Amino acid sequence: MAHRDGVVLDVDERPEFGQWVGLSLQHMFSMFGSTVLVPILVGLNPGIALFSSGVGTLMYLLITRHKIPAYMGSSFSFIVPMMALMKSTGYPGIAQGTIAVGCVYLLVSLIVTMIGSDWIDHVLPPIVVGPIVMVIGLSLASTAAKDATMNGTHYDLRYFAVAMLTLLVTIAFNMFCKGFLGLIPILLGIVCGYVIACLFGIVDLAPVAAAHWFSLPDFQVPFVTYQPHFYWGAILSMAPIAFVTMTEHMGHIMVLNELTERNYFKDPGLNHTLAGDGTASIIAGFVGGPPVTSYGENIGVLAITRVHSVYVLAGAALFAVFFSFVGKLSALIESIPGPVIGGISFLLFGVIASSGLRVMIEDQIDFNKKRNLMISSVILVIGIGNAYLKLGQYQFSGLAVAAVLGIVLNLILPDEAASERKKNN
Repeated sequence: MAHRDGVVLDVDERPEFGQWVGLSLQHMFSMFGSTVLVPILVGLNPGIALFSSGVGTLMYLLITRHKIPAYMGSSFSFIVPMMALMKSTGYPGIAQGTIAVGCVYLLVSLIVTMIGSDWIDHVLPPIVVGPIVMVIGLSLASTAAKDATMNGTHYDLRYFAVAMLTLLVTIAFNMFCKGFLGLIPILLGIVCGYVIACLFGIVDLAPVAAAHWFSLPDFQVPFVTYQPHFYWGAILSMAPIAFVTMTEHMGHIMVLNELTERNYFKDPGLNHTLAGDGTASIIAGFVGGPPVTSYGENIGVLAITRVHSVYVLAGAALFAVFFSFVGKLSALIESIPGPVIGGISFLLFGVIASSGLRVMIEDQIDFNKKRNLMISSVILVIGIGNAYLKLGQYQFSGLAVAAVLGIVLNLILPDEAASERKKNN
């Protein structure tokens, strides 16, 4: 395609080397805050998350034939089951769940190849997706509150002060920063919160000083660092949530279509975009990272910089891989104290929940209809309350149970209740 007016670099255009380095670093740091926050919350190694993010993005670009400027980062949608699994199975269970998520993507990609994608909207309409996304955010509220207030087993007023100051600073960055700074409010909030925590004397810098500049991330590889066992509970807790992240993925593709004036559903095709996303998660599961997915932050960077080049995205991915081997950076990330994470989480988890609410508002869901009320009520209470299902040694999170029930209710409930039909007649 010819160069489009109003675009600095189009999708297939390669920047000069110096410009390439600067643009790729900028893009990588835009993704940095969210990518490392997920492993911090779950208790995974942030260096591995950076590594799997970079490698996953490169694989995505390869599978989509270098046609889509998308970046793969750690997914927030799986935090709830990953936290539960970290306490019960450790990373081996999370790994199997992550790989299962990737396999679901590949399976759906195969189905799309054969019969198209119209059925996805029927199985996952906004009345199902919206409440599930709300559950993902709201079910983590107690975790954020604990990080913001508890120093071990006792309440600490200093922790609460640091969390509140971090929250206020992050809100200020969101509201008042423009341009590139407006794209990285989470990263800026973490940095400022870290400085505030140092002033309050609750940061231990000894591990950072002791860390080597270059070191291998703490890779978790099956049959090498641990002997895998089947954890069906882990697989069934995480795999259903893949259908939720798929809807986000397709939403991102729609926006990219508008932004780049292309139709990625046709070329390279939705089957290729899903396959790329799924393959990235499978790679993450085999090295010790969390599931990855396409990032909305990426779209914001593309829109503001007007740089759509896949070469810049590839460069950002390579920088992510490089920084994953910087030992002092990983140690610095791991030294971020709980109240800083808690303060960021108050905003982040709330934004996730609000995104689910926005899905339903934009689709003008009518809650006067009993069908919509029944589906959303069941998903919200079961998911937020974590009404998990335990069968023998297998345990399925409340989020997974809520997602499955929501899908089933959407498929079997009639459009109108009997009382509504009588009223209308």
